[in-house]
Amino acid sequence: MSTELIPCKVGSTNTLSQVLSERYRYPQDFFDEFALAGELSSDAGFFRFGPGAICYGRSCVGSRESRVTSPLFDALQHAVIRDHKLRLPFDPTEVVDNLRWERYADRRGPRRDYKSLLRKLYYLVRPLTNLPVRRQIQRFHARNWQELPFPHWPVDTTVESLCETLLSLALEAAGAERVPFVWFWPDGASGCVMMTHDVETAVGRDGCADLMDVDDAFGVKASFQIVPEGRYAVPREFLETIRNRGFEIGVQDLNHDGLLFENRGEFLRRVRMINRYASEYAARGFRSAVLYRKPEWYDALDFSFDMSIPNVAHLDPQRGGCCTVLPYFVGDMLELPVTTTQDYTLFHLLQQRSIDLWKMQIELILQKNGLASFIVHPDYVREDDTRSAYKDLLSYLRSLREKTDLWFALPADVDGWWRERSKMSVVKAGNSWRIVGEGAERAVLAYARKVDGNLVYEVAGAAGS
Repeated sequence: MSTELIPCKVGSTNTLSQVLSERYRYPQDFFDEFALAGELSSDAGFFRFGPGAICYGRSCVGSRESRVTSPLFDALQHAVIRDHKLRLPFDPTEVVDNLRWERYADRRGPRRDYKSLLRKLYYLVRPLTNLPVRRQIQRFHARNWQELPFPHWPVDTTVESLCETLLSLALEAAGAERVPFVWFWPDGASGCVMMTHDVETAVGRDGCADLMDVDDAFGVKASFQIVPEGRYAVPREFLETIRNRGFEIGVQDLNHDGLLFENRGEFLRRVRMINRYASEYAARGFRSAVLYRKPEWYDALDFSFDMSIPNVAHLDPQRGGCCTVLPYFVGDMLELPVTTTQDYTLFHLLQQRSIDLWKMQIELILQKNGLASFIVHPDYVREDDTRSAYKDLLSYLRSLREKTDLWFALPADVDGWWRERSKMSVVKAGNSWRIVGEGAERAVLAYARKVDGNLVYEVAGAAGS
């Protein structure tokens, strides 16, 4: 193995530290160069970087396993600081992208083809089945979900843990006490809450007005994702009512048949129509049916943001998960990950009417100052028990809003903020720092520093989180 160092300057493109500089927006030249500790392996696999981060990718040292269930090599011991330079045994940007793009999930070979065939058969016979039958099929598919070790259920924050460890090492290498950065949310908010409603049937469409009444009663605005074809008519008056009441409209797939990503040629044919509906609906956001996804194809979609990649997908037809609770870019498109369990999953697969799981997920997400995003269908909160559970959720969220500084936002607002933040910079201002760039008046300066071996954040004018 070669010991030649491959230097990567902070702030430049295609660097080891790119994922850190993009995540934190710290001063461009604050840290010295990172370097690879050797030549990266030709093969990719799973390994650890400390106790809180399971990585997938290539590395310079140790072994890389094909399965998470195997004992994993810990690469943290091979992260070395020498002459104020941090030498790493892997490329953090590559590893984080592998997690966020779900490249660790094996979708190749006979098993993938078998699942594809089953999915086609399911959607072929679906119109002939009723809801109880579909629930039984879905429960059978999800029967072993509790045995899946990765991503971590019920919320996976591997990307957060990995970036925090890397930033701690960078601080140690620089001999710095703390580093300034652009806080994650506008006006110093400790986290973000985002509500979305996927409208799957004509019954759901007809229940949207009532659901907006419920949301308004609790001071929450949401985005309604509309299926353009095949499921129900979409009158212009229906769309105007949603907009006029201060809610948002997104496009949900084309016809919700679950086959959008089965074939590249068919995908491109459908995308032309989907993009037309995006223009017609003035929709900036997209979500695929059943959260099927293939981010490598997203460049064909004419949307500003996507909302189709779950944080943990143990109970979804397409398993995987992006392992982060913060937005991130997939090419030019911003991904707003689904970070909580869908209402259908909670009510009909887990058969729960309590919001305890949602509350647990919210707590874990906010511990990392993340985005708590929800999918609640007007189709599935019509009965007294499910409607009551949804109201319990809204009541809990309202109590959090009254006690904390959470930002409740529509998806388009989150998209707008994250895009502005991605272009902001922290620059010297005398003996201090300031944030420059469009939207900087809403941005808040924060500091990351190590306390008792852990990375903690301090937000200017607020208590440290």
